[in-house]
Amino acid sequence: MLNITLKQLRYFEALRLHEHFGRAADACAVTQPALSVQIKELEQTLGLALFERSARHVRLTSFGETVAERVSDILRSIDELSDVARAAEAGLSGRLRVGIIPTIAPYLLPTLIPNLRGAFPDLEGQFRETQTPRLVQELQDGRLDCAIVALPLLEAGIEELPLFEETFLLVRSEREAGTPVPRVEALGRENLLLLEDGHCFRDQAMAFCKVQSSEPREGLDGSSLSTLVQMVGAGIGMTLIPEMAARVEARAAPISLSRFEGRVPGRSIGLVWRKTSPLADQFRELAQVIKTAGLDALDEAECQ
Repeated sequence: MLNITLKQLRYFEALRLHEHFGRAADACAVTQPALSVQIKELEQTLGLALFERSARHVRLTSFGETVAERVSDILRSIDELSDVARAAEAGLSGRLRVGIIPTIAPYLLPTLIPNLRGAFPDLEGQFRETQTPRLVQELQDGRLDCAIVALPLLEAGIEELPLFEETFLLVRSEREAGTPVPRVEALGRENLLLLEDGHCFRDQAMAFCKVQSSEPREGLDGSSLSTLVQMVGAGIGMTLIPEMAARVEARAAPISLSRFEGRVPGRSIGLVWRKTSPLADQFRELAQVIKTAGLDALDEAECQ
């Protein structure tokens, strides 16, 4: 029988993710020599090298890639054992790892976090802000418990629960306030500023404006909505922004906000989690708190 410990598997997973002994050790809150010893013992137990080591990087060997698939499944199953116990308790408690996309995190969290503390006083929320593809991967790997994203995802093994809808507003420079809103079919010909590749909001905006991803574009692809709004305020092009973000971003730059007539662009925000999670009922309770916070934030934005 192989003498493999849970500690070794967690250290292996950390090294796979960080590809660096020092960063992996920091993530595990241990010294680098301690982590190295455990990885070496795991390789000796299995009889083959798991990682290729160089001066700057650590990469999985082909055997290590095969092992990684099994290790992720094992660790996810172990983590879900604690979820089974939590599911038997009343209400949410303990650590909850929540992912959230960047185009909603700064605008929802200030309202959501106090609401969560009031609804679930024993809950320790840990929020992870990143783009949708990474959130989905981390959710599937068991590194996140649930995530707040734009729907639909249509990912196998992921449960989706819609929470609320929000519309998109047109952001133009302040001097264009009161001028007619361009027709939808004309937006694709304007100097339209968008988020960089990887943001789902970019894809939604391009779909509404009927802009093909292969078309050459001038202007700027930004990493945040704030950057795009600042560029518009400086007189460079126009952009779209989710309604919830308007209250915050409109204070930071000389811009004008306009609503579209006719076909109005928007998106659905929802909570997602693994279908195998035993915390499904608790996530539905959590969803109600998130929904209330989202609607409150939208009401505040509309009043501006």
